Amino acid sequence: MSASLIALPDAAGLARASALLREGSLVGLPTETVYGLAANALDPAAVAKIFEAKGRPFFDPLIVHLPGLAEAEALVTGEWPAQARKLAELFWPGPLTLILPKHPSIPDLVTSGLPYVALRAPSHPVAQAVLKAAGLPLAAPSANRFGRISPTTAEAVAEELGGAAALALILDGGPCPIGLESTILAFPEGESRPLLLRAGGLSVEEIEHAVGPLAHNTRLGKEAPPAGAAAPGQLPSHYAPRTPLRRIGHPSEVAPGDRNATALLAFGPLDAGDAASFQAVENLSPSASLPEAAARLFTLLRTLDHAAAREIVALPVPETGLGLAINDRLIRAAHQ
Repeated sequence: MSASLIALPDAAGLARASALLREGSLVGLPTETVYGLAANALDPAAVAKIFEAKGRPFFDPLIVHLPGLAEAEALVTGEWPAQARKLAELFWPGPLTLILPKHPSIPDLVTSGLPYVALRAPSHPVAQAVLKAAGLPLAAPSANRFGRISPTTAEAVAEELGGAAALALILDGGPCPIGLESTILAFPEGESRPLLLRAGGLSVEEIEHAVGPLAHNTRLGKEAPPAGAAAPGQLPSHYAPRTPLRRIGHPSEVAPGDRNATALLAFGPLDAGDAASFQAVENLSPSASLPEAAARLFTLLRTLDHAAAREIVALPVPETGLGLAINDRLIRAAHQ
């Protein structure tokens, strides 16, 4: 049944997806970051189906996707902060989400009752085509069960949500090229620096080159906000496989007698001896490329989750560039 939901993003597929979204159904669609579970962001009944299909708590706000800056301006109240406008002009369409004062047309369900809305213009051609054909802003969190591994292929969406009654279609745009959710920035009133709420597919270094130093959320990868969430991906346990995951410094930390029940997620060059006798081994990037590791992270976590090991152990990734976002995902995936 789930496989029959998948369609090619040709003219017929795009027309069908757009019609379903206008009717209030859910559509799985590719973005450059991960696959999203899309609904008409202006229709509270359609948005409610997202929460139901994912098992998502209502206190966790959604990101609204639009073709570009012109469409986003209609969903914001008041003047844009100068830094927000500059970043949108530089990095949209792309993996950057901006949190701004919401227009009354955005249902409170989308923003979890907060006066701000998270906005993004995706760069994936299929997402852009659907947004333009539907003529609607689309709320579209990752198309998976809440708290689990984000999907980066249409097949992963079908595996996660193929049984959801409201999911009417999945457009297959191939693997997501970035493979990590968007970077999220807020612009607190009275503060001179944008606030990094979630590390993601646009590196901090690229953003800081454009607008100067960011303020960093001290909760990144550590603990939950005291109440609710200011943005998606803020909870301590997230992106998690069903198999327990633990971060380690070196394969030698796993006793030889335990390796036949342990799956290893590596990064960088790996000696044959270090990989020996593990139940399963996957390498994010044998050449230590952070973009490659980001693009493969969720796919390989899903592969190792299917290995039926007793636990997954993950080797370190550098805390630079996309490594900040990769480590954030691994920390949250390992949270018990």
